[in-house]
Amino acid sequence: MTEQVSLLSDAVTPMLRQYRAIKAKYGDAILFFRLGDFYEMFYEDAELASRELEITLTSREAGKGQRMPMCGVPYHAAEIYIGRLVKNGHKVAICEQLEDPKLTKGIVKRDVIRVVTPGTVTDLSILEEKANNYIMAIILDRDRGRDREGAGLAACDVSTGEFLVTEITGDDVERRLVNEIARIQPAECLVGPGVRESENLWGFLSGFTGLPCTDYDAGHFAPGPARRVLLDHFRIASLEAFGIDDRSTLAVGAAGALMAYLGETQKSSLGHIAELKVYSTAGYMTMNASTRRNLELTENARDGSRKGSLLSVLDLTITPMGGRLLRKWIEQPSLDLGEINRRLSAVEEFVNSLVLREDLRRLLRDVRDMERLVGRVSCGLGSARDLVALDASLNVLPDIKRALGGCTSPALRSLLSRFDDLGDIHDLLEKALVSDPPATVREGGMIRDGYDPDLDRLRRVKNEGKMWIASLEARERERTGIKSLKVGYNQVFGYYIEVTRPNLHLVPGDYIRKQTMANAERFITPELKEFESQVLGAEERIIEIEYALFVDIRDRVSAQAERILGVARLVAELDVFASLAEVAERRGYVKPEVNAGDSIIIRDGRHPVVEAMLDGVFVPNDTVIIPAENQIMLITGPNMAGKSTYIRQVALIVIMAQMGSFVPASEATIGIVDQVLTRIGAGDDVSAGYSTFMVEMIETREHLVAAARRRIRAGSGSGPGHSLVLVDELGRGTSTYDGIAIAQAYVEAMARAGGCKVLFSTHFHELTRLEGEIDGVRNYHMETVVREGRPVFLYKIAPGPVARSFGINVARMAGFDAAFCRRAEQILKDLERRNPERLQLSLFGMVEAASQMESRGQRDDQGAPVGIDGSITGDGAVGDAPADEGSKGGAQCDGTGRGEAEWEIEILDYIRNLDIDNLTPVEALQKLHELQQRLRAAGQVD
Repeated sequence: MTEQVSLLSDAVTPMLRQYRAIKAKYGDAILFFRLGDFYEMFYEDAELASRELEITLTSREAGKGQRMPMCGVPYHAAEIYIGRLVKNGHKVAICEQLEDPKLTKGIVKRDVIRVVTPGTVTDLSILEEKANNYIMAIILDRDRGRDREGAGLAACDVSTGEFLVTEITGDDVERRLVNEIARIQPAECLVGPGVRESENLWGFLSGFTGLPCTDYDAGHFAPGPARRVLLDHFRIASLEAFGIDDRSTLAVGAAGALMAYLGETQKSSLGHIAELKVYSTAGYMTMNASTRRNLELTENARDGSRKGSLLSVLDLTITPMGGRLLRKWIEQPSLDLGEINRRLSAVEEFVNSLVLREDLRRLLRDVRDMERLVGRVSCGLGSARDLVALDASLNVLPDIKRALGGCTSPALRSLLSRFDDLGDIHDLLEKALVSDPPATVREGGMIRDGYDPDLDRLRRVKNEGKMWIASLEARERERTGIKSLKVGYNQVFGYYIEVTRPNLHLVPGDYIRKQTMANAERFITPELKEFESQVLGAEERIIEIEYALFVDIRDRVSAQAERILGVARLVAELDVFASLAEVAERRGYVKPEVNAGDSIIIRDGRHPVVEAMLDGVFVPNDTVIIPAENQIMLITGPNMAGKSTYIRQVALIVIMAQMGSFVPASEATIGIVDQVLTRIGAGDDVSAGYSTFMVEMIETREHLVAAARRRIRAGSGSGPGHSLVLVDELGRGTSTYDGIAIAQAYVEAMARAGGCKVLFSTHFHELTRLEGEIDGVRNYHMETVVREGRPVFLYKIAPGPVARSFGINVARMAGFDAAFCRRAEQILKDLERRNPERLQLSLFGMVEAASQMESRGQRDDQGAPVGIDGSITGDGAVGDAPADEGSKGGAQCDGTGRGEAEWEIEILDYIRNLDIDNLTPVEALQKLHELQQRLRAAGQVD
């Protein structure tokens, strides 16, 4: 308290000088300056913190008539406030008292013990439980002259100890680096040399919502210093043990700089960061940011939440570690056939063994976040409660190991052989810590009786002394005859005997006056003082000894961090396997066959997310892509008929198969896909000055670049590689003819390049002519029938082009009034009259579709050919299409009241029944004239 007053006094300024000196070293952080039981903030820090934390801003005199803004938070609640500041992108430097103020004359020594940043948070209450929190360091070298263009990227999750590094070289380095940053989604980024100079890369980082970027000294990224930092931390003589050679200068630079930064900010050993995992982006399926967003892998495209994502369907994990691992598998589908099949075999065993799966999932419910608990312990931040939570997890490990004893799959047998039940650590924690310790580590009450003899002795002294003092009041009342005598205690005077004034004449001679009150006097006795000394001394010593014992226990556990983390990661794998098996069992998924071929064959495939949202009601579809026959699937169909859902479901099934999951189908054979690219949806990029159509063109160009790169690879004999490309409505952002031209040029270019399987959804029916003109292009359509003058979407894909569009009918279903729809129909007829080629194309599509449907012998209730009987509403739900007043009688009618569907059927039947081989020229002209008259009668031509 005295020290705090000195800071605020005009006459005394040493504390303020101390504050300013420390703040000067941490100018980019909010300084939490410890004063007694509070962390205080001053000047600009106080003004900022009071706004962010919504706490009261006060001020005090700071000399020469100036006011000093200040605010503070209780030390025991500091983590809550720190978390809020860090979540908003701020850094917080925690400045602690390094000496006991009671034992220090003058200014207490202080220094910053840790800097908390968005990428170095370890507080479990702040972190998202099933997502990693990465801090990243990147460096870019664009020196083409020395053929060294490349990038280094390192990422660390301080809360779990995971440390990743990769080096990207070769073609299109910046684009591939951006893809990795988008996948990892760091909470903080250290910017190294070359990054700000790259307009594209820096533009991406600047547009990354909420990402704090720190320019870190270029010297830390230099290969020499960076290598020394890594060698010192991991206590090794060479980085070759991690697969890093002398040529990996960019990877070393990024990793070394990141480790140096962590050392500066965390100021602890970081012993749980025990391994540097080197990976290559070539080992995983490549997906750029727009692909991840369009496929909604881990979050939906509407509000960024998990709901409606693939992760939300597959995540039935029980532990936080399992949840984080599952997310990684979804974000990084494997290209390693051996690893894929290893995972599938484990999932299959859990699918086939209900008892094993249920036993394991029951046991996992008692496992806490072992990775992050060990992380806190290793950073010197773990409390006794953290260790008790870790101990509860360790208690379950022997049962998990026993449960796996009868497993037969290679993956689970291998996992079992590496499973350490950590019995020695469990025994230590069981013997050392009470089951319900206090929240802080400075108040005692953590260590069990029987763990330490000295502690037990002091506890006996304390308890016996308190019992003696408790009995003192009764003894003294009896001895003195003072019935109102009381024994009390306060922090200033300690224990005392209080006697009211009317009874002062009865006070014995051995009482020593201590304090005079208005109505009483307080006394002590030599005997009381002696026992007080024993009791209070014992209490202080107990707290000191308990804290020392706790630190020793925490250090011993920290020394075993690598072992504990190894088991935690095995538990995470088990959790993911069991979760995927549970999903497969509940939703009827099957084990896919994944091979090195180039075909994708899916029987009765379903969209996993849409099916889950519709509670299992979904119309399945086959997919057969054999590049030699149908490299490009040209898919036409009305709006709402399911084209977008279909192309996405193919990609999601491929991703699920390669991450090691069963898939929503009755059968699936998947040739390895090393890249998924998409051009789906409409969205601009205002920050970059790009319109919606420009974004569309930029994304489409990436497809062509990737295809050209594959053609080069194929020519070099390294194999063509196999990419899956999804394109939805390319060209709709410009005029019709511009759009058709771009779309056709794209199809031609992708066909020439080869090596890419393309699902191309379009409303440009003109493109259906490309089948037969370009090898590998095949027409498909989403089937629709007309019932009672309105379209019914069957959500089934079939060969051939679509017969017609139903845009105006969809407008009716959306609630547009009848007058609006009639006007749209008039405009449509006028446009078709002005453009007879489009009408001719429409009729061509109708005839071809009718011919294909008739070959299957199916017609609707009006006699029109259909693909499959039945009707669907919504995204796959079975039932009649929704009807309202705006959609009744939806087909346009001629003057006789006949619907458009009726005259279409009549004309199609007329054309189909013509005996063309036996018609004379004159008869052909007569038939053509008759057809023209029918069209005029229907109001289709003048």
